[in-house]
Amino acid sequence: MTGVLASQQIETLIQNGALSAAPAILPDQVQPASLDLRLGDVAYRVRASFLAGHGQTVGERLREFEMHQIRLEDGAVLEKGCVYVVPLMETLALPDDTEAIANAKSSTGRLDLLTRLITDGGVEFDRVAAGYDGPLYAEICPRSFSVLVRPGMRLNQIRFRQGRSVLEDAELATLHEAEHLVSGGPAVIREGLGFSVDLRPESGDLLGYRAKPHTGVIDLDRIGHYDPVEFWDELRSDNGRLILDPDAFYILVSREAVHIPPGYAAEMAPYLAMVGEFRVHYAGFFDPGFGHAGAGGSGARGVLEVRCHEAPFVLEHGQIVGRLVYERMSEPPAQLYGREIASNYQGQGLKLSKHFRAG
Repeated sequence: MTGVLASQQIETLIQNGALSAAPAILPDQVQPASLDLRLGDVAYRVRASFLAGHGQTVGERLREFEMHQIRLEDGAVLEKGCVYVVPLMETLALPDDTEAIANAKSSTGRLDLLTRLITDGGVEFDRVAAGYDGPLYAEICPRSFSVLVRPGMRLNQIRFRQGRSVLEDAELATLHEAEHLVSGGPAVIREGLGFSVDLRPESGDLLGYRAKPHTGVIDLDRIGHYDPVEFWDELRSDNGRLILDPDAFYILVSREAVHIPPGYAAEMAPYLAMVGEFRVHYAGFFDPGFGHAGAGGSGARGVLEVRCHEAPFVLEHGQIVGRLVYERMSEPPAQLYGREIASNYQGQGLKLSKHFRAG
């Protein structure tokens, strides 16, 4: 078998002991093509972000960089601009033919909450080598908002794959001809399926949101609770352009509606660095069935989490800002995004994270 493992195959890994946790993994952690990971009981405030490196454990590096520990049982605030390492409840004992890749969950990215997976002996963020046997840790750096967290919260997720799964451009073009992966614009295929920014809305003049610099704390357990006005500035224009401010964080939306057929998964990746002084980041995985007509959708826009770098930069309507990298599933999942599971963002347009009140 080759490809990304589906929900039923992840359940087999759990049954075989390749995935374990204390307390035990819950059924609703298993997504169509990934497993949600849960925060443990303690957060380590560290001086700087780090990777363990060859032959070293995260625990050993924590002794070098730890400033203090924070217990999470009664809820604890992770402060904006600080770096924390939190041991996760889950551990891995992967087969030699199975590797893993992690990413932030959609709601995590929409809060500008930088969350990356690190492992013992790891030399890359969010990548787990085939055959890895050991604990998992989340590195968390709130960039725009301080957040209140508790044990068991799910900020990132992990996928498992065997063999070659990423579609080459020719394969992706063939899939687009058969499945019509994108609407609202031409299919730009170059190291994935390119997508552009929508700065000319079909109705109204709301382009997106910019995070306010000084706000209150967001309790990640509170869904539909917060007034967006307290945390975001609305961006409005009718000239099809937006000037990004240095070090500011934006929520925008793609011009194109995309869908992920049941036999595939996708990951949003940044576009080439030379196209501008910004990047689209944190965006996470797109599950099988996202925007798919057979799963209760008819294409869905990609929400873009954009951070500008050192210099102001002009974004123009239709400018390509990112790409979807498609991967084959090892087999279609038993459950699809948007149909069998609760899916916050199926059929979405421009939308903040689930923590904010709508409209």
